[in-house]
Amino acid sequence: MSSGQAMTRPLELADFGSFFAGGRPVRITGEPVRDVAFTRTASLQYDPNGHYHFEQAYVQYFVPARRRQPLPLVLLHGGGMTGAMWETTPDGRPGWLQHLLGLGNAVYVVDNVERGRAGWAPFGSVWPDAPIIRNAEESWSLFRFGAPAGYAQRRGFDGLRFPLAAFDTFIQHAVPRWLGNNDAALRTLCAVIDRVGPCVVVAHSHGGEVAFRALHERPAQVRGVVAIEPSGFAEPVRAPAVAGKPFLFVYGDYLDATPLWQRLAAAGRQYADALAAQGGHVEMWRLADMGIRGNSHMLMMDDNSDEIARRVSGWVREAAARGGFNPAPPGTSGPAPGDG
Repeated sequence: MSSGQAMTRPLELADFGSFFAGGRPVRITGEPVRDVAFTRTASLQYDPNGHYHFEQAYVQYFVPARRRQPLPLVLLHGGGMTGAMWETTPDGRPGWLQHLLGLGNAVYVVDNVERGRAGWAPFGSVWPDAPIIRNAEESWSLFRFGAPAGYAQRRGFDGLRFPLAAFDTFIQHAVPRWLGNNDAALRTLCAVIDRVGPCVVVAHSHGGEVAFRALHERPAQVRGVVAIEPSGFAEPVRAPAVAGKPFLFVYGDYLDATPLWQRLAAAGRQYADALAAQGGHVEMWRLADMGIRGNSHMLMMDDNSDEIARRVSGWVREAAARGGFNPAPPGTSGPAPGDG
């Protein structure tokens, strides 16, 4: 059975839905009024001054009818991407959302501040720095698909498992990001976690920094973190937020391809050691060292993404069985939508 056939069995859901969380009200003043045309027949005078709500997250959740472990998984995207990265691979196979659901996990997919259906702010008074967006050439090297010289011919690293025939589809995932919004992203993820309640955060790349900071801000709710090639962390590591909790770091192949990834992999190892020193139960998976070769930075899109999802889900289930996810302390949030 191929990866594309693996999810042909229908998923039975107990609940699904969506919600917005976090953000802040903003009043805009001093902007010019102008005439605008929405269609060929609908035009009016547009006054952008007034009240808005910015920096919220959009969250879509799915609860399977047969859950195999009690804590929901909160999936947090990386930099310049949205929750869509978990839904479907660029070549059309089921994404981690479907796989994790099929394995009995309740799943919450986040579009954090400025991304996807969370919306964004067009006013410099709200986000003063200009947005950036990642181009295809940068993605090629940064995500470890191949050497820069191989970009034009789409010649990837030997044994690469990313579906390069769908690279142009992958680039459609890229959205603008504002580099000054990390603190806003933290506040909003904390608002999401307050709504979800006790959970395990599965974070990719830039999302790692936001997730580890949220761990320290919401220690009662964040019971563990799965860090998929994290590019940032939270300092300092504090024992009350970490002790007794399980943490999993997952890295693919070609980590020596660039000086940047050599540094990021070393930083991940150092942070894992810091978590362990404060009482965390840490596992580090370098897939190539485990005989699973060819994975890029986009592990959830590579041709063995379903296998990796099964391994991650199994790790969460085993940690739960060992009691690694402690019962909720008194006064923590109640069940999330669909969990009651």
